[in-house]
Amino acid sequence: MADFWRSCGYSLLERSGDGRLIVTDDYLRAYFTRPELAPVEESCGNERALHAALLENPRLDVGERQIDAIRDPDARENYRVMLRFRTQLLAAPSLEAFYSGLFRNDIAVPPLFIDQTVQVILRGILEGDGDGLKARAAELFFRGQRASLDHGAIRLADDETIEMHATSGALGNLGKLIQEAQTPLRSVELDVLDAQTHAEYWRRDERFDTVLQLNSSHPGCAALCRVLEAWIVHFHQTPVTISPVREIPDEDWVWHVGLDAEASAILNEIYDGGEVDTARMKRIIGLYRVDFRNASDLRAELAGKPVFLGLAVTPDFRLRMKPQNLLLNLPLARRA
Repeated sequence: MADFWRSCGYSLLERSGDGRLIVTDDYLRAYFTRPELAPVEESCGNERALHAALLENPRLDVGERQIDAIRDPDARENYRVMLRFRTQLLAAPSLEAFYSGLFRNDIAVPPLFIDQTVQVILRGILEGDGDGLKARAAELFFRGQRASLDHGAIRLADDETIEMHATSGALGNLGKLIQEAQTPLRSVELDVLDAQTHAEYWRRDERFDTVLQLNSSHPGCAALCRVLEAWIVHFHQTPVTISPVREIPDEDWVWHVGLDAEASAILNEIYDGGEVDTARMKRIIGLYRVDFRNASDLRAELAGKPVFLGLAVTPDFRLRMKPQNLLLNLPLARRA
């Protein structure tokens, strides 16, 4: 299988004996080559000197006086943000530990850096897996999606791709369908991946221009379930089986986790006995049952019980998944 998501920096990392990702100088150096930090024609000599020094030694100690010496205020702020990020990365034993700590310690990191961290962790999780549907499903963890709910079909396209191209017609009628969430499907310039066409994903690596169908009977839903399972195993060493469900039976509903802010709000309201109107209920695009293979992995009072997951879109049909909820909100007997 060819390499994929090459720009995420996975090849620049090392792996520990337990499979965790270890930050290297080359990984740090890649951040210092980002456009926000790369010198431009107007950059002063102090900025150029600092940039060159950090490329030479990306772990270099940088004092506040060196940053203050940079003439451009935006460049000064960019360096401060990046150096705080570097400090937090290097304080953790692995990328996974850094990511987990973000939400337990309320660390301020730009959302873009968080998404990039999720992507590279998933790249490691998917190493050696040739299923393009799983890679496409994994995009939900770190890229916003736009949903189309057309005649019962639940389809997701990359929000940024739609925003950039749909209005110009570059993605055809399916792009407009996803953008407007109401027009009938008439063309396939944005291809819906399935079990037969999943390999197309690799040919279009990092174009983010394929569609994932999430209906429970579609292989795209199964692919998302497998990625969710792998994410939980990777962080918690807890084997689980995840399957789609049409509804949550009252007798089994003892714990749920929303995979995004909308799903969390809707499920919390229903669980607490509130009334949710029909239009809002229709925005739930996925319900999933999590069965823990080892009952002892759950808190004693929940041993043997399933946990339910929910996925929902906003009123404008957008989805922004929060994979950190699976780190923080599962009722585990212990935390990784």
